[in-house]
Amino acid sequence: MLDIFGGRYGTCDGASRRSFLRVGAMGALGLTLPDLLRFRADGAGTGDKPKDTAVIQIFLGGGPTHLDTYDLKPNAPKEFRGEFKPIATNVPGIELCELFPEQAKVMDKMAIVRSLHHSSSDHNVGSHWVMTGFSSSPQTRGNERPSVGSIVAKMRGANRSGLPPYVAVPNSPPFAQSAYLGPGYNPFSLNGNPMNSAKVRNLDPPSGMTLDRLGDRRYLLSKLDRLNRHKDAAGAMEGMDHFTAEAYEMITGPNARRAFDLSTEDPKVRDRYGMTQIGQSCLLARRLVEAGVTFVSISEGNWDHHGQVFQNCRRQLPPLDTAIAMLVSDLYDRGLSDRVLVLVWGEFGRTPRINGAGGRDHWPGAMSALVAGGGLKMGQVIGATNSKAEYPTERALLPEDLIRTVYHVLGIDPSQAFLNEAGRPMHILNLGRTIGELV
Repeated sequence: MLDIFGGRYGTCDGASRRSFLRVGAMGALGLTLPDLLRFRADGAGTGDKPKDTAVIQIFLGGGPTHLDTYDLKPNAPKEFRGEFKPIATNVPGIELCELFPEQAKVMDKMAIVRSLHHSSSDHNVGSHWVMTGFSSSPQTRGNERPSVGSIVAKMRGANRSGLPPYVAVPNSPPFAQSAYLGPGYNPFSLNGNPMNSAKVRNLDPPSGMTLDRLGDRRYLLSKLDRLNRHKDAAGAMEGMDHFTAEAYEMITGPNARRAFDLSTEDPKVRDRYGMTQIGQSCLLARRLVEAGVTFVSISEGNWDHHGQVFQNCRRQLPPLDTAIAMLVSDLYDRGLSDRVLVLVWGEFGRTPRINGAGGRDHWPGAMSALVAGGGLKMGQVIGATNSKAEYPTERALLPEDLIRTVYHVLGIDPSQAFLNEAGRPMHILNLGRTIGELV
């Protein structure tokens, strides 16, 4: 979340702080946006940047049911198979839930991983695992390891100047933070429903502050009291270093403002994505990666269906179907399918047996994920579960396998290590293998 100038704002801990060019939680530590950009540039020296690829992650918080979405079992007993029927897709032999007719039309542009699993039915542990590639304790309330998006922000930065590298839409999902990498690598969070407004808070100058006034170099420099400025040889920008210039560009330049402003999008396109939170979030994510953001994490919650799972799915699956299908099609139509990877998953699956409340409970033994684009091999299903979708029977995979594949698309070496608070080197990933069927 950007907070550009002055004023006081409240945070979730009840604090009220003045800020200038602050970014989200960095205000608590006195970090400015130029500090952030410098830290990221320092981190960029630890690895190459061979690609301009990007990722859109759709995190279905709560744990979506795999049996009623991407891994239906129509021949299982009634207390397992549920109420939905499978439908054919445009790839022979691959079927999806009947509530996914739009995705069925573009199955050749997607791939399903049906054999993901891990060992914890706890929301915190499962969420931390899929967001970072590492398990944690049930008592964990914050990131013990950096999220994938934070690793991307440090290793890759934004694909284009004037844009943040890591954005959360419409708000930050659990365990999406940067841990020991420092708050400068937390996501820029929209903190608002994109159906109503898709502008980062205070991306526009506040009342009484014009761009001309902000553009007065001496005025700007007088407010950057926390920045250790480095003069260049020519003394350009009156001592304002490269990172201050980047921060200034992010605020005053057109790139970020234009990317976040959905009001400039064709209304027909907005309608095709669906005038829902998930639909407009997916459209905004496409705009962001097209503009130069490297990692966008969409948070779509309320998938913890312990009761009335089928009623809830009838309400939630159709807008999700429309949004995913349109996002995938749009990326292909715009020539972005080789550059942008879409990943859809939650923290675990749901119990194969339907409970007494007509719902499904937590089940880490099997879960599904959807991937699309990224230059990977589409039109396939990877792995399989048994006849009741209880556990993998073919190609059992862990979250870190899929995360390692994401890093492959991004050109990030997971063997890289960073020092934690105790000065101990921590590898980006310790386990996992790239999923060969996809690459």
